[in-house]
Amino acid sequence: MGAPYLDVVQQLRQSFPQPVSDRVHDAYFVFSFLRALDQVDRMKSVTPVLGQPEDLDYDAAREQRMSEAPASLEDVADELVRHLSGMFIFGHPRAQINVVPSPTIPSIIGGLLPSIYNPNLVSNESSRKVGLSEVEVTGIMADLVGYDPKQAEGVFTFGGTGTTLYGVRVGIEKALPGTLQVGLREPAAIVCSERAHYACHTVAGWLGLGQQHVVEVPADAHNEARICLYETMCRDLLKQGRPIAALIATMGTTDAFGLDDLQAICDLRDRLVDEFSLPYRPHVHADAVIGWAWSVFNDYNFDANPLGFRSRTVRALAGTRRRIQHLHLADSIGVDFHKTGFAPYVSSMVLFKDGRDLQLIARDRESMPYLFQSGTHHPGQYTLETTRSGCGPMAALANLRLFGKNGLRSLLGHLVTMAEALREQLEGHAATHVLNGGNFGPVTLFRVYPEGVDTFSVPQREQRDPTYRETLRAHNAYNQQIFNLIQEEALQGRGVVISLTSCYRETDYGEPVNALKSYILSPFSEEKYITDVLESIWRARRIIAEQTAKKST
Repeated sequence: MGAPYLDVVQQLRQSFPQPVSDRVHDAYFVFSFLRALDQVDRMKSVTPVLGQPEDLDYDAAREQRMSEAPASLEDVADELVRHLSGMFIFGHPRAQINVVPSPTIPSIIGGLLPSIYNPNLVSNESSRKVGLSEVEVTGIMADLVGYDPKQAEGVFTFGGTGTTLYGVRVGIEKALPGTLQVGLREPAAIVCSERAHYACHTVAGWLGLGQQHVVEVPADAHNEARICLYETMCRDLLKQGRPIAALIATMGTTDAFGLDDLQAICDLRDRLVDEFSLPYRPHVHADAVIGWAWSVFNDYNFDANPLGFRSRTVRALAGTRRRIQHLHLADSIGVDFHKTGFAPYVSSMVLFKDGRDLQLIARDRESMPYLFQSGTHHPGQYTLETTRSGCGPMAALANLRLFGKNGLRSLLGHLVTMAEALREQLEGHAATHVLNGGNFGPVTLFRVYPEGVDTFSVPQREQRDPTYRETLRAHNAYNQQIFNLIQEEALQGRGVVISLTSCYRETDYGEPVNALKSYILSPFSEEKYITDVLESIWRARRIIAEQTAKKST
């Protein structure tokens, strides 16, 4: 009689992909995926939500425990599918929420295949040609942004914050050599726009620089750092003898798609190095996790406009290119393929102009004796992570191959066209005001006002007039109500899904200004769905007006 555990092992073997071809089991493997996908497909409807939204009971979730006996593959798959109930379908044309795209089929396959065979990008001995995909994406992206592909080096990491972390960490080593071994001996600053992603503060805290050493440069009305103040604040730091770990240029802010003047920042850096006789060159990191994709327009002929974009779209795309074309000046660039590259989470890459920069943070091979026993390509020597999945680079490579330049140009151009159509409608109504009219991406920030508000003068007074503080707060509350009603309607499967930012910017007197946000990233967007946004707004306004009228009677 065999040991009981062997029966359990035999049972569990059926839940693993077979290491040797087995046509029957291979069919079972594929059928298991198809069955799960079919169950998910049955959860779809005309609404932008899978299945039915449910109240999320976190207390009950914490009461879950591991069972004594194994479960069947089918039962586990059924439970996993049920966890998708209530999820927004980000690829739905009525889903315009933050910056979450619908992944393409090839990118999903790119993420699936490494999940089956589990390559680790730490070294080519554990990743083989899956690791080669990271180098292929590096070459493609280096050429796209204007780096020399022979000198550039790219690393996939855990998200947009990770890309900034790599850039700043290399910058610290340039400004304070030896920090990797002996630690920080003095504080160093990160300089960025006040509109930069909060990842700058996260990175400063986690690297031990301290969040108080993030120097935020005020932004102008177009949500880009004011270069004159950027220079003044950098000079003040250097006059105080404080090293600068990194200058961060935000190339597509999360809220408004603001684009810093990267060329001016790099020129400023070079002037300050000469003027102050710095023994190092402050590292310039371009946080282009959103804006990188517009690099496909660097060599597009806007005069000929072979893809036939509308005139308003051409202006918007050209307006973005005027900043994005200078990405090659940065020392490193953050890229999120899971944003404007239409890949699944997580597919983030930090790209270095000079791959030798990564040697500044490399470990000795002797400190990792159980790795690098064969092969020649060992990113694990300089990456923060030892374990890195092959899903990110494979998904990114899939879409770079799928789209080509004209495919990505067409997608981005279409999304910008839809955003421009929304703006045009919002600008045509007295009750709505577009806040980021000077920005050119697929995101539109706007405010909604009650009946009788002069939207030609009120937004300016809200921004500048401190006597308008209470009115501003009332209008913030009104926009919060509008969002709540639209969100409630969306969770019931009606209307649209949009976002809210609680602080689009601060007023001149220090009050936050909130804004409704439409982020159009669905390739299925059409102008007819733009009308849905307006209709959701008007329904919410009517409900608030009726509630207000009842309270006053």
